Amino acid sequence: MSEPAMQLLDVKKNIGSKQIIKGISFTINQGEVFGFIGPNGAGKTTTIRMMVGLMNLSDGDIRIMGNSIKSDYKQAAREIGAIVENPEMYPFMSGKQNLLHYARMIPGVTKERVHEVISLVGLEKPINDKVGKYSLGMRQRLGIAQALLHKPSVLILDEPTNGLDPAGIREIRTYIRSLAEKENVAVIISSHLLSEIEQMCDRIGIIKNGELIAIQDVHDTQAEKQISQILMEVTPAEKACELLKSQHDIESAVKGGALLFQNEKELIPQLIKTLVEHDISVFQVSVTKASLEDKFFDLIGENTIE
Repeated sequence: MSEPAMQLLDVKKNIGSKQIIKGISFTINQGEVFGFIGPNGAGKTTTIRMMVGLMNLSDGDIRIMGNSIKSDYKQAAREIGAIVENPEMYPFMSGKQNLLHYARMIPGVTKERVHEVISLVGLEKPINDKVGKYSLGMRQRLGIAQALLHKPSVLILDEPTNGLDPAGIREIRTYIRSLAEKENVAVIISSHLLSEIEQMCDRIGIIKNGELIAIQDVHDTQAEKQISQILMEVTPAEKACELLKSQHDIESAVKGGALLFQNEKELIPQLIKTLVEHDISVFQVSVTKASLEDKFFDLIGENTIE
């Protein structure tokens, strides 16, 4: 089995007497797109700053391709590429000139590698245009190209689709997935756009109040098949709610004459049969897959304000 791209080992951060990060541990694999989500103030940015060495750890360790960010920072940092919010580029220079300028600062980056990253992010056509004329999506792609120049094992993107229109979001999503697969780069994405995280990532980590409260596999198809959001329009609803609890041990909420609950889709015919046998009228049944947003609010609490 290949070495993990990044490991967080009981990472803690204190600022003054307050503990901001309370012992976070997780592993990110090579070639994986990992989403890092949580409410505002949950500790995402603090954790990312510690990952890239912009903030010291109070306790624990972060290892990148086996190198400790505490004891071997230079070697660990070589394995990281990062964009925090919008990438900064010289607008009066072309995309290529920007990349060559940054390449000169990094030992061992060849002109061939510059052409390789331009191709990786699909900027061959506009690369000789001035960056000032680039769309926001093109600038994001150029930023990703710059972050990839030194062949990092881990790419950290903080809000990579921030400010993009739907076409730009889709574009960045496609390139992030492609990079993980072609370059075997582990990509860590912090974002507020849960629908995008769901489409882009393999796994997600959810942070709340400085603690990692869940890690979920986004593409766990077996689990997705089993659990669905079920809405049943029935009369009388309260009696139906009690019946499902007593007969099938299903907890449901009554909303406007309908029952709302999560369960296996395959169980629906049996539930309808039980309700009809007890003189309950079933008018309508609708089934939707529980989205990442539903799971997120289940875990953090829908009215959480940080």
